[in-house]
Amino acid sequence: MRDSRRWLLLVSAAAGLVFAAGPAAAQKKYGPGVTDTEIKVGNIMPYSGPASAYGLIGKTLAAYFNKVNAEGGVNGRKINFISYDDAYSPPKAVEQVRKLVESDEVLLVFQPLGTPSNTAIHKYLNTKKVPQLFVATGATKWGDPKNFPWTMGWQPNYQSEGRIYAKYILENHKDAKIGILYQNDDYGKDYAKGLKDGLGDKAKTMIVAEQPYETSDPTVDSQIINLKASGANVLFNVTTPKFAAQAIKKTAEIGWKPVHLVNNVSNSVGSVLKPAGLEASKGLLSTGYLKDPTDPTWKDDAGYKEWLAFMNQYFPDGDKTSSFTVYAYSVAQTLVQVLKQCGDELTRENVMRQAANLKNFRVPMLLPGIAINTGPNDFFPIEHMQMQRFNGERWELFGPVISGEIGS
Repeated sequence: MRDSRRWLLLVSAAAGLVFAAGPAAAQKKYGPGVTDTEIKVGNIMPYSGPASAYGLIGKTLAAYFNKVNAEGGVNGRKINFISYDDAYSPPKAVEQVRKLVESDEVLLVFQPLGTPSNTAIHKYLNTKKVPQLFVATGATKWGDPKNFPWTMGWQPNYQSEGRIYAKYILENHKDAKIGILYQNDDYGKDYAKGLKDGLGDKAKTMIVAEQPYETSDPTVDSQIINLKASGANVLFNVTTPKFAAQAIKKTAEIGWKPVHLVNNVSNSVGSVLKPAGLEASKGLLSTGYLKDPTDPTWKDDAGYKEWLAFMNQYFPDGDKTSSFTVYAYSVAQTLVQVLKQCGDELTRENVMRQAANLKNFRVPMLLPGIAINTGPNDFFPIEHMQMQRFNGERWELFGPVISGEIGS
């Protein structure tokens, strides 16, 4: 009788242990690339090739994750950031992303840069159910949760930005004759569509010329000459940094002085305007959603001081005049927030669930009045921008924060 009672007690104790261990065990749920001490995050970036100026973004991301790791990681786990060069080449992008997913077994692919590269890996990552998170391109197709639930953008999408320029032109240049210089791919065409949609019926009469270029072209000099010859008095410059600098320089060389709008992804003072020539860049118009590190307006701003301290300690050789370092710092902070929200459920499914659950989230270098918001049906985290003008030294913001939201 005593033995049977002791056996019952042992069984009860064992059951209690199982019961006690149950909830704790259930709390931790890991996908590929995650352990108690590590989270593998994959990335592709054009460290070489025609868009190599963007390589600074990848280097800044790595520096920021070094900071996070030095401070204890995310919920005690260090970020293992694996970044490969795709040279802005779609076939190379496919090769490198397959390596990240199938060999490195990363949890997610973060900030893959460029519309052509992301287009090449879009279906693959969605088929594999791997997050293609906060892609470094503003093409509108990255916000399609119904058809591509594993892909999300971060920056304002190109069509929204194009619509903001259209609003500015319609309000300030009613006699505009617009010439468009654009990269001949989804990136360039998305911007042009946004501008045309924003102009509405006036697009047919206002747009007098469109000049595409290929990323393999050595220069865009001939396109600029053709646009000047068209009689255009407004130039919409939709280019990546190398070609943006060429276009600004050539416009000045031939004495053409249009109202010159440069897309946000190529308005970096350090990476574009300095190579083009600061004098030649004077009067340029663009949009902003991040604080310009060259603008003394922010010298006493707490967020700017945080960014500067990060740069000085973790990326002292990085370009403090480039908006690319501000951009990378800000998007990296957004990923860290998502990983924090995941807690111990670090699965690919929960990463996307938390990425689609950001409510009025602000990172320190966003402009006042702009916040990050997402939802299950809203994969466009940032949808507001402000117009800005380059004064020969720095960008100066003007006017209100404008929504370019599609349908607004």
